[in-house]
Amino acid sequence: MNKITPCLWCDNNVEEMAEFYRSVFTDFAVLNTARRSGDGSVLTMNFRINGQEFMALNGGPHFKFSPAISFFITCQKQDEVDDYWTKLAAGGGAPGQCGWLTDRFGVSWQIVPAILGELLQDPDRDKAARTMQAMLKMTKLDIAVLKQAHDNP
Repeated sequence: MNKITPCLWCDNNVEEMAEFYRSVFTDFAVLNTARRSGDGSVLTMNFRINGQEFMALNGGPHFKFSPAISFFITCQKQDEVDDYWTKLAAGGGAPGQCGWLTDRFGVSWQIVPAILGELLQDPDRDKAARTMQAMLKMTKLDIAVLKQAHDNP
């Protein structure tokens, strides 16, 4: 069991959100659902994505998501970056800079290749700086372009 479980305050669309995330992530499971006693509608739903538990609360329109909180997905290969990017942006999501995007529910995601950290931490600061400059020009991150910037002055 997680010691910390993020709770997503939703505008009465928890079930829609869960179905969307089920379509994006192959490792997705609904853990439990609590319903309101009066009309039986969903109050909360706990689900797990890639081993991380979340709670989603149908709280209404009082609060909105912000990029101040985002979920970081580490990808090993470009096809994984591309797949998450395409799926999470589908249906009204919006691309951001440097691997960030907002899905159609307003949740912010960072889709980042694992190699980016290695390239940015290179002891050769010129290589790291070239990598950073290339990343700053991107929306979806491109591993080949990042490596090329890193390796070629």
